Amino acid sequence: MEIHKYNRLKIVLAEKEKTGTWLSEQMGHSISTVSRWMTNKVQPSVEQLYEIARHLEVDVKDLLISTK
Repeated sequence: MEIHKYNRLKIVLAEKEKTGTWLSEQMGHSISTVSRWMTNKVQPSVEQLYEIARHLEVDVKDLLISTK
């Protein structure tokens, strides 16, 4: 089964020099949940994307892969 990539979470975390562990602690989610988001196995909800963007101090659109 092919995994479609919809988010750039792993890339943005690296750009901000943050880890999945850091994000899981900030959001109160398990590291396994954040890891699934980072590998695009599962997608965060829209509300979670906004929370992630707030913690990383980026625009929410920076977390998504553009369709153009």
